[in-house]
Amino acid sequence: MSEFDDLKRALDAAAPAPDAARKQDNFALAMENFDDLQFSRQGNANGARPTSEHPKTGLLRGVRNMIAHFSTKGLLTASTALAAFGLVVFLPVLRDNMPNGSDLLATEQAEPVENAVSAEISDAPLIEADEVTDSLVRPKPTLLPAPAAAAKSGVPSAARSQGLTSLSADGIARTLPAPMPEFRPAPDADTEAFSEAEANPLKVTAEEPVSTFSIDVDTASWSILRNSLTYGNLPPEGAVRIEEMVNYFTYDYPTPEGDQPFKSSVGVTDTPWNDGTQIVHIGLQGAMPAQRPAMNLVFLIDTSGSMDQPNKLPLLKQSFRLMLGQLSEEDSVSIVTYAGSAGRVLDPTPASDRDTILAALDNLKAGGGTAGQAGLQQAYATAKEMAEEGDVSRVILATDGDFNIGIHDPEELEAYIAKERDSGTYLSVLGFGRGNLDDATMQALAQTGNGMAAYIDTLAEAQKVLVDQLTGALVPIADDVKIQVEFNPGLVAEYRLIGYETRALKRVDFNNDKVDAGEIGAGHQVTAVYEITPVGSDARLTDPLRYGTDPEVIDSNELGFLRLRYKTPGEDESQLIETPILADTAPLPDADFALAIAGFGQILRGSDLIGDWSFDDAITLAQGAKGADPYGYRQEAVTLMRLAQSLSQ
Repeated sequence: MSEFDDLKRALDAAAPAPDAARKQDNFALAMENFDDLQFSRQGNANGARPTSEHPKTGLLRGVRNMIAHFSTKGLLTASTALAAFGLVVFLPVLRDNMPNGSDLLATEQAEPVENAVSAEISDAPLIEADEVTDSLVRPKPTLLPAPAAAAKSGVPSAARSQGLTSLSADGIARTLPAPMPEFRPAPDADTEAFSEAEANPLKVTAEEPVSTFSIDVDTASWSILRNSLTYGNLPPEGAVRIEEMVNYFTYDYPTPEGDQPFKSSVGVTDTPWNDGTQIVHIGLQGAMPAQRPAMNLVFLIDTSGSMDQPNKLPLLKQSFRLMLGQLSEEDSVSIVTYAGSAGRVLDPTPASDRDTILAALDNLKAGGGTAGQAGLQQAYATAKEMAEEGDVSRVILATDGDFNIGIHDPEELEAYIAKERDSGTYLSVLGFGRGNLDDATMQALAQTGNGMAAYIDTLAEAQKVLVDQLTGALVPIADDVKIQVEFNPGLVAEYRLIGYETRALKRVDFNNDKVDAGEIGAGHQVTAVYEITPVGSDARLTDPLRYGTDPEVIDSNELGFLRLRYKTPGEDESQLIETPILADTAPLPDADFALAIAGFGQILRGSDLIGDWSFDDAITLAQGAKGADPYGYRQEAVTLMRLAQSLSQ
């Protein structure tokens, strides 16, 4: 017979009747034995032995002593019997009091009892006796999905959205606090800013025959446009600056002769998008010096937290690494940072000491908010320290759009840059990344600082700007270059300048040498395009004035007269170049490709002055005029036109 059989037989037998006398005798004997045992252990029959310990009492300690005196076999027997007894007694109670609804039942498979018990014993922390008592009296709440429990208990929907619902012992559902959500940094807000200049209007020659503007050699617009299209978006209208799109490409313009810093050329051709109108095409070609002067370059680098993206600070480092390979031992470099890390991190160093310069670049880290340093002032002060007679000094600001560089007021900033410009230090701006690119401020800073603005979105673009065109980008050959065209009202009824909206000047500014204008770098090219309507053309959009006087007819085939003013770097007085624009002038080389890009830009800006000219027309014209394209820039333009066409549908 096993012990289990004995236990079963004892449970099945009828319980004996209680005997009060026997119960009292047994109780008295138990107390006598207890006293004898205590006295024998202490060795003192007269009283308890003094001790510093608290009396060993309490429910938990009693349970521990009981378990300690169990044998392994007895413990297993007792625990098994207790588990069986609990299942028999409590399962009917739980079944009768369980709320209806299968949605309140857990659907996961229960863990095996042995594993669950062992896991609880090994992982559970030690607890005090009162905690044990409390847990025995108050059942542990059951956690249920909030919507299901709330639906059965009438919990309002607002509470259901807060987290889990607790089903207490009294059957009442209560909503527990929701767990804290996982923290994820909010994405950078799109704070890009572009100029909002309206397209140049059509002008009546008899009323306003003179057009004046500053030249522009920036190329940022094309790079931003390419970046937008590559990522599946049409570019913002303000980012489409047609003159920068056209000037991104090189053309086969005649080169200057002798000591001329640049040569101006003019061509006339039919307009591809409007029958009955013509194009006056102006091209400037800068001279390339026989020997490049030494350059003192101060890199003013934005190291704010927003620069911590692959297409920002890491691309910036790679770009400057490419440029260092083009510098000579006569050039010098310094690095100033703002935001995050701040101050001058590299003292003026010969460009031939590449290891030192590259180590300083590699150590730059992006992080933190905008520092209070006057970064721009530090950069200009460093440039003055490096300046030597005959050298070119330039600050190169590289940023993703955070222009909080020590001077906050726009007018004060412009005045400060103008003062430093007049002292001989140029300022160029390189933009990196998207999202918070402040293109409008970038353009304004570069214009005021007599420098260029470029946007670097790929290492290939860095190669183009900082390697292939390094001398043109950094070595000026003419400052404050202004263009003025006077059209002949006897031959030209209407005209409009395509692009250069942000570079417009007043007529009186042309002869005022105190008015700032753009610079031309060594080997740089500048292209400007006018659309004109000949007198008597059916394409004329305006009617002659009823009470106006007819323009004086001059016996000449001049469509207009081109004037240019420029200053030799370092000089205060400008020089004048004049060229007539003849009606029978031949088109300039590569005119069709330049016009394809100009037409593409007008389509993107939604111009209402190009008739029904379409993407297909621009693509066809550009495809047929690609010519020599050694680096594939023109083919890339055709690809972008096709992409823009698809995105616009």
